Amino acid sequence: MDLPLVVGVDGSEATLWAVDWAADEAARRKVPLRLVHASLWERFEGAAPDGLAEKPAEQVMAENIVEAAARRAHRRRPGVPTTTDVLPEEPASALVRESRNATAVVLGTHGRGGLAELLLGSVSLSVAERASCPVIVLRGSADDRAQDDEPGLVVLGVKEAAADSAAARFALQEAELRGVPLEAVRAWRAHGHARPAPSAPQDGPAPTHEQQAVEALKTAVHDAPKAVEVYRHAVQGAPRPVLLAASQDADLLVVGARRERGHARLRLGRVARGVLHHSACPVAVVPERP
Repeated sequence: MDLPLVVGVDGSEATLWAVDWAADEAARRKVPLRLVHASLWERFEGAAPDGLAEKPAEQVMAENIVEAAARRAHRRRPGVPTTTDVLPEEPASALVRESRNATAVVLGTHGRGGLAELLLGSVSLSVAERASCPVIVLRGSADDRAQDDEPGLVVLGVKEAAADSAAARFALQEAELRGVPLEAVRAWRAHGHARPAPSAPQDGPAPTHEQQAVEALKTAVHDAPKAVEVYRHAVQGAPRPVLLAASQDADLLVVGARRERGHARLRLGRVARGVLHHSACPVAVVPERP
Protein backbone atom coordinates (compact mmCIF):
# COMPACT_ATOMS: atom_id res chain seq x y z
CA MET A 1 0.00 0.00 0.00
CA ASP A 2 1.33 3.43 -0.94
CA LEU A 3 1.84 5.69 2.04
CA PRO A 4 0.05 9.05 1.73
CA LEU A 5 1.50 12.50 1.48
CA VAL A 6 0.30 14.23 4.67
CA VAL A 7 -0.50 17.96 4.72
CA GLY A 8 -1.14 19.99 7.86
CA VAL A 9 -3.92 22.50 7.16
CA ASP A 10 -5.42 25.31 9.24
CA GLY A 11 -7.28 27.41 6.67
CA SER A 12 -4.48 29.96 6.23
CA GLU A 13 -3.16 31.04 2.84
CA ALA A 14 0.14 29.33 3.58
CA THR A 15 -1.46 25.95 4.17
CA LEU A 16 -3.73 26.33 1.13
CA TRP A 17 -0.58 26.75 -0.95
CA ALA A 18 0.72 23.63 0.81
CA VAL A 19 -2.39 21.77 -0.39
CA ASP A 20 -1.73 22.85 -3.99
CA TRP A 21 1.96 21.90 -3.76
CA ALA A 22 1.23 18.56 -2.13
CA ALA A 23 -1.51 17.70 -4.64
CA ASP A 24 1.01 18.16 -7.47
CA GLU A 25 3.59 16.12 -5.56
CA ALA A 26 1.09 13.31 -4.85
CA ALA A 27 0.21 13.19 -8.56
CA ARG A 28 3.91 12.92 -9.47
CA ARG A 29 4.50 10.16 -6.93
CA LYS A 30 1.16 8.44 -7.57
CA VAL A 31 0.33 8.33 -3.86
CA PRO A 32 -2.79 9.38 -1.91
CA LEU A 33 -3.16 12.74 -0.21
CA ARG A 34 -4.13 13.03 3.46
CA LEU A 35 -5.24 16.42 4.79
CA VAL A 36 -5.05 16.82 8.56
CA HIS A 37 -6.23 19.60 10.83
CA ALA A 38 -5.05 19.31 14.43
CA SER A 39 -6.80 21.48 16.98
CA LEU A 40 -7.17 21.53 20.75
CA TRP A 41 -10.86 22.45 20.53
CA GLU A 42 -11.80 19.56 22.87
CA ARG A 43 -9.64 21.07 25.59
CA PHE A 44 -11.64 24.29 25.50
CA GLU A 45 -15.16 23.13 24.69
CA GLY A 46 -15.15 19.41 25.49
CA ALA A 47 -16.08 16.61 23.15
CA ALA A 48 -19.60 16.79 21.76
CA PRO A 49 -21.85 14.30 23.59
CA ASP A 50 -23.43 11.57 21.47
CA GLY A 51 -26.76 12.61 20.04
CA LEU A 52 -26.16 16.34 20.52
CA ALA A 53 -27.62 18.20 17.56
CA GLU A 54 -25.16 21.09 17.61
CA LYS A 55 -21.44 20.54 17.47
CA PRO A 56 -19.03 22.85 19.29
CA ALA A 57 -18.11 25.86 17.16
CA GLU A 58 -14.42 24.94 17.05
CA GLN A 59 -15.23 21.45 15.82
CA VAL A 60 -17.44 22.86 13.07
CA MET A 61 -14.66 25.25 12.03
CA ALA A 62 -12.13 22.41 11.98
CA GLU A 63 -14.38 20.28 9.78
CA ASN A 64 -14.97 23.21 7.44
CA ILE A 65 -11.21 23.75 7.13
CA VAL A 66 -10.46 20.19 6.02
CA GLU A 67 -13.48 20.06 3.72
CA ALA A 68 -12.39 23.29 2.00
CA ALA A 69 -8.85 21.94 1.67
CA ALA A 70 -10.18 18.72 0.14
CA ARG A 71 -12.23 20.65 -2.43
CA ARG A 72 -9.14 22.67 -3.32
CA ALA A 73 -7.04 19.52 -3.75
CA HIS A 74 -9.71 17.95 -5.95
CA ARG A 75 -9.85 21.04 -8.18
CA ARG A 76 -6.06 21.00 -8.44
CA ARG A 77 -5.61 17.25 -9.07
CA PRO A 78 -8.96 15.46 -9.54
CA GLY A 79 -7.30 12.06 -9.95
CA VAL A 80 -5.48 12.04 -6.60
CA PRO A 81 -7.29 10.04 -3.87
CA THR A 82 -7.78 12.40 -0.91
CA THR A 83 -8.83 11.79 2.69
CA THR A 84 -9.28 14.19 5.58
CA ASP A 85 -9.15 14.02 9.36
CA VAL A 86 -9.67 16.33 12.32
CA LEU A 87 -7.47 15.50 15.29
CA PRO A 88 -8.32 17.10 18.67
CA GLU A 89 -4.73 17.50 19.82
CA GLU A 90 -1.66 19.67 19.62
CA PRO A 91 -0.59 20.15 15.96
CA ALA A 92 3.11 19.26 16.21
CA SER A 93 2.51 16.02 18.12
CA ALA A 94 -0.28 14.99 15.75
CA LEU A 95 1.84 15.58 12.65
CA VAL A 96 4.82 13.75 14.14
CA ARG A 97 2.59 10.74 14.75
CA GLU A 98 1.19 11.02 11.22
CA SER A 99 4.76 10.95 9.88
CA ARG A 100 5.18 7.34 10.98
CA ASN A 101 2.93 6.23 8.12
CA ALA A 102 3.57 8.87 5.48
CA THR A 103 5.64 9.32 2.34
CA ALA A 104 6.34 12.86 3.54
CA VAL A 105 4.73 15.63 5.59
CA VAL A 106 4.11 18.98 3.87
CA LEU A 107 3.76 22.17 5.92
CA GLY A 108 3.28 25.86 5.29
CA THR A 109 5.62 28.23 7.05
CA HIS A 110 2.97 30.02 9.08
CA GLY A 111 -0.67 29.82 10.02
CA ARG A 112 -3.55 32.17 10.56
CA GLY A 113 -1.57 34.39 12.91
CA GLY A 114 0.76 35.47 10.12
CA LEU A 115 3.89 35.28 12.31
CA ALA A 116 5.95 33.24 9.87
CA GLU A 117 9.19 32.93 11.81
CA LEU A 118 7.46 32.35 15.15
CA LEU A 119 5.24 29.52 13.96
CA LEU A 120 8.06 28.01 11.95
CA GLY A 121 9.91 27.67 15.22
CA SER A 122 6.98 26.28 17.19
CA VAL A 123 5.30 23.91 14.75
CA SER A 124 7.10 23.37 11.43
CA LEU A 125 10.53 23.27 13.05
CA SER A 126 9.31 20.94 15.80
CA VAL A 127 7.84 18.53 13.24
CA ALA A 128 11.02 18.67 11.13
CA GLU A 129 13.07 17.73 14.20
CA ARG A 130 10.91 14.80 15.28
CA ALA A 131 9.33 13.31 12.16
CA SER A 132 10.00 9.78 10.95
CA CYS A 133 9.76 10.73 7.26
CA PRO A 134 10.90 13.68 5.11
CA VAL A 135 9.30 17.00 6.07
CA ILE A 136 8.81 19.63 3.38
CA VAL A 137 8.40 23.21 4.57
CA LEU A 138 7.13 25.59 1.94
CA ARG A 139 9.44 28.55 2.04
CA GLY A 140 9.04 31.25 -0.61
CA SER A 141 5.55 32.00 -1.92
CA ALA A 142 3.05 30.72 -4.43
CA ASP A 143 4.30 33.37 -6.87
CA ASP A 144 7.90 32.12 -6.83
CA ARG A 145 9.52 30.29 -9.71
CA ALA A 146 8.84 26.94 -8.04
CA GLN A 147 5.17 27.40 -8.93
CA ASP A 148 5.82 28.44 -12.56
CA ASP A 149 5.66 26.20 -15.61
CA GLU A 150 9.33 26.90 -16.39
CA PRO A 151 11.69 24.00 -15.65
CA GLY A 152 13.78 24.53 -12.54
CA LEU A 153 16.08 22.25 -10.60
CA VAL A 154 16.44 20.39 -7.32
CA VAL A 155 19.32 21.40 -5.04
CA LEU A 156 20.94 18.90 -2.68
CA GLY A 157 23.02 20.21 0.19
CA VAL A 158 25.87 17.71 0.69
CA LYS A 159 27.16 17.76 4.24
CA GLU A 160 29.38 14.69 4.32
CA ALA A 161 30.80 12.02 2.02
CA ALA A 162 28.09 9.39 2.50
CA ALA A 163 27.68 6.70 -0.15
CA ASP A 164 24.15 5.81 0.98
CA SER A 165 22.46 9.08 1.84
CA ALA A 166 18.67 9.20 2.28
CA ALA A 167 18.74 12.90 1.40
CA ALA A 168 20.60 12.20 -1.86
CA ARG A 169 18.15 9.43 -2.80
CA PHE A 170 15.21 11.70 -2.06
CA ALA A 171 16.69 14.58 -4.07
CA LEU A 172 17.53 12.37 -7.06
CA GLN A 173 14.04 10.91 -7.03
CA GLU A 174 12.51 14.38 -6.92
CA ALA A 175 14.65 15.49 -9.86
CA GLU A 176 13.67 12.40 -11.85
CA LEU A 177 9.96 12.81 -11.09
CA ARG A 178 10.05 16.48 -12.07
CA GLY A 179 12.25 15.95 -15.13
CA VAL A 180 14.74 18.59 -13.96
CA PRO A 181 18.47 18.59 -13.21
CA LEU A 182 19.94 18.02 -9.76
CA GLU A 183 22.50 20.47 -8.42
CA ALA A 184 24.59 18.94 -5.64
CA VAL A 185 26.27 21.66 -3.57
CA ARG A 186 29.04 21.32 -1.00
CA ALA A 187 30.48 24.38 0.74
CA TRP A 188 34.10 24.32 1.87
CA ARG A 189 36.32 26.68 3.82
CA ALA A 190 40.07 26.64 4.39
CA HIS A 191 41.10 27.91 7.81
CA GLY A 192 44.29 29.83 7.23
CA HIS A 193 46.78 27.69 5.34
CA ALA A 194 45.91 24.45 7.11
CA ARG A 195 45.08 21.32 5.19
CA PRO A 196 42.73 18.66 6.57
CA ALA A 197 44.33 15.56 7.98
CA PRO A 198 43.82 12.48 5.79
CA SER A 199 41.64 9.72 7.20
CA ALA A 200 44.21 7.06 6.23
CA PRO A 201 47.93 7.02 5.36
CA GLN A 202 48.57 8.32 1.84
CA ASP A 203 51.60 8.34 -0.45
CA GLY A 204 50.99 11.83 -1.79
CA PRO A 205 50.08 15.13 -0.19
CA ALA A 206 46.91 15.40 1.86
CA PRO A 207 43.87 16.51 -0.16
CA THR A 208 42.84 20.13 0.13
CA HIS A 209 39.47 21.19 1.54
CA GLU A 210 38.26 21.81 -1.99
CA GLN A 211 39.38 18.36 -3.17
CA GLN A 212 37.59 16.74 -0.25
CA ALA A 213 34.44 18.67 -1.14
CA VAL A 214 34.68 17.49 -4.75
CA GLU A 215 35.06 13.88 -3.63
CA ALA A 216 32.12 14.19 -1.22
CA LEU A 217 29.95 15.40 -4.10
CA LYS A 218 30.98 12.49 -6.31
CA THR A 219 30.20 10.01 -3.55
CA ALA A 220 26.82 11.54 -2.73
CA VAL A 221 25.41 11.29 -6.29
CA HIS A 222 27.27 8.24 -7.58
CA ASP A 223 23.98 6.34 -7.99
CA ALA A 224 22.21 9.05 -9.99
CA PRO A 225 19.70 7.67 -12.53
CA LYS A 226 20.74 8.12 -16.15
CA ALA A 227 17.65 10.24 -16.74
CA VAL A 228 18.83 12.87 -14.23
CA GLU A 229 21.35 15.48 -15.30
CA VAL A 230 23.63 16.16 -12.32
CA TYR A 231 25.74 19.25 -11.64
CA ARG A 232 28.30 19.17 -8.82
CA HIS A 233 29.40 22.45 -7.29
CA ALA A 234 32.09 22.74 -4.60
CA VAL A 235 31.73 26.34 -3.46
CA GLN A 236 34.10 28.19 -1.17
CA GLY A 237 32.19 29.82 1.66
CA ALA A 238 29.99 29.16 4.68
CA PRO A 239 27.33 26.47 4.08
CA ARG A 240 24.27 28.51 5.03
CA PRO A 241 24.76 31.46 2.62
CA VAL A 242 25.93 29.08 -0.11
CA LEU A 243 22.72 27.03 0.12
CA LEU A 244 20.52 30.10 0.44
CA ALA A 245 22.06 31.48 -2.75
CA ALA A 246 21.43 28.14 -4.51
CA SER A 247 17.79 28.19 -3.39
CA GLN A 248 17.09 31.32 -5.44
CA ASP A 249 16.70 29.35 -8.68
CA ALA A 250 15.50 26.04 -7.24
CA ASP A 251 12.17 24.24 -7.07
CA LEU A 252 13.26 22.37 -3.95
CA LEU A 253 16.22 22.39 -1.57
CA VAL A 254 16.99 19.05 0.12
CA VAL A 255 19.08 18.67 3.26
CA GLY A 256 19.72 15.63 5.43
CA ALA A 257 19.74 15.41 9.23
CA ARG A 258 20.85 12.68 11.63
CA ARG A 259 19.28 11.79 14.94
CA GLU A 260 21.07 12.80 18.09
CA ARG A 261 22.62 9.81 19.79
CA GLY A 262 20.20 8.41 22.32
CA HIS A 263 17.46 10.87 21.32
CA ALA A 264 14.44 10.77 19.03
CA ARG A 265 15.09 14.26 17.66
CA LEU A 266 17.06 15.00 14.52
CA ARG A 267 20.16 17.10 14.91
CA LEU A 268 19.20 20.28 13.05
CA GLY A 269 22.22 22.55 13.13
CA ARG A 270 22.62 26.18 12.17
CA VAL A 271 22.66 25.37 8.47
CA ALA A 272 19.40 23.37 8.43
CA ARG A 273 17.66 25.87 10.68
CA GLY A 274 18.95 28.74 8.57
CA VAL A 275 17.57 27.37 5.30
CA LEU A 276 14.26 26.44 6.97
CA HIS A 277 13.86 30.07 8.01
CA HIS A 278 15.25 31.87 4.97
CA SER A 279 15.27 29.68 1.84
CA ALA A 280 13.75 31.16 -1.31
CA CYS A 281 12.16 27.79 -2.20
CA PRO A 282 10.58 24.83 -0.37
CA VAL A 283 12.95 22.88 1.89
CA ALA A 284 12.88 19.11 2.44
CA VAL A 285 14.51 17.83 5.64
CA VAL A 286 15.26 14.13 5.20
CA PRO A 287 16.11 11.89 8.18
CA GLU A 288 19.35 9.96 7.68
CA ARG A 289 19.87 6.54 9.14
CA PRO A 290 21.95 6.56 12.37
